[in-house]
Amino acid sequence: MNTPEYVQSLKLENFSLLPNETFQFSPHLNIIIAENACGKSHLLKLLYTLLAVTGNEKNALHKTNLQKIFADKLLNVFRPDSLGRLVKRQQGSSRCEVELRMNSGSKTSLTFSNHASSQVNIKNFPNEYNATPAFLPTRELLTLCPWFISLYQTQNIPFDETWVDTCQLLNVPTLKGVSAQRAQLQLQPLEDAMGDRVVVDSSGRFYLGKVEAPLVAEGVRKLMMIARLIANGALLDKGYLFWDEPEANLNPRFIRVAAEMIFQLSQQNIQVFIATHSLFLLRELEILQDKHKKENDEHIKMRYFSLTKDKDIIRLQQTDNYDDVESIVALDESLAQSDRYSQI
Repeated sequence: MNTPEYVQSLKLENFSLLPNETFQFSPHLNIIIAENACGKSHLLKLLYTLLAVTGNEKNALHKTNLQKIFADKLLNVFRPDSLGRLVKRQQGSSRCEVELRMNSGSKTSLTFSNHASSQVNIKNFPNEYNATPAFLPTRELLTLCPWFISLYQTQNIPFDETWVDTCQLLNVPTLKGVSAQRAQLQLQPLEDAMGDRVVVDSSGRFYLGKVEAPLVAEGVRKLMMIARLIANGALLDKGYLFWDEPEANLNPRFIRVAAEMIFQLSQQNIQVFIATHSLFLLRELEILQDKHKKENDEHIKMRYFSLTKDKDIIRLQQTDNYDDVESIVALDESLAQSDRYSQI
């Protein structure tokens, strides 16, 4: 398998509530399992922010320019009262440090203090642009696309910038020619599961076949977003997908479809990061990995990150084997319920 540029590691010191650790990532599929308030969404958003800045060719790759752009992006994605609020809370002055390393050897490292307001200090930054990342929040965004972008740009509304970034990606026209044919090969299983293809009219309204997106079940609309991003090339052959709780608002049948799409994308040079509470989704991904391993010489590496709270400290466990992941409350409760149910 051809391995393009991917995120190799993320080293953190005093960033938000996340542990002071170095996260080592898989080039294929990375799964974050965490209780609520343990920082899984913060981890996804931080990775996304770093890649979004250096994946936007409108941003000149110069230190002075990037120091302001990184700060603005952090503020717009996390929406703290001030930049310094992203530094881990402790007495007195403190600083946070963030270092993102790619397998190519390029590095992005920045630091800022708990008194920072509008600028970070950059130690290292890449000299080439990376692929544009895509971020899918827990809810669908297709029904917002016709009006959300202009509203966000003209009004002060309480939504983080991942939403408008994703709406802009969804509005990118579909591919043509040979690229469109390659995309269709990936799209066909998803379109079969949804029952039709995703189309958009001249006003920017999305449809599943002839059915308006607002009349389609929300879970299916989430799958429609994936279909659109494949069709327009945002998730074709290269790139990064960050998906917060793919299972939200999906029934078990469509969780299986989501698992298949996640696994398929991880085979197509897309580095995938998901955060989940779903034991069902985890097991589906394990089944897909096992099946793929038996049928192919190439190995799709899945890496697990468990974030748990021990008193006031967030602890990280990372492993390539799900069986090695220690107790996770949400998943343990699901198993415990199965035990209770079997005793009825």
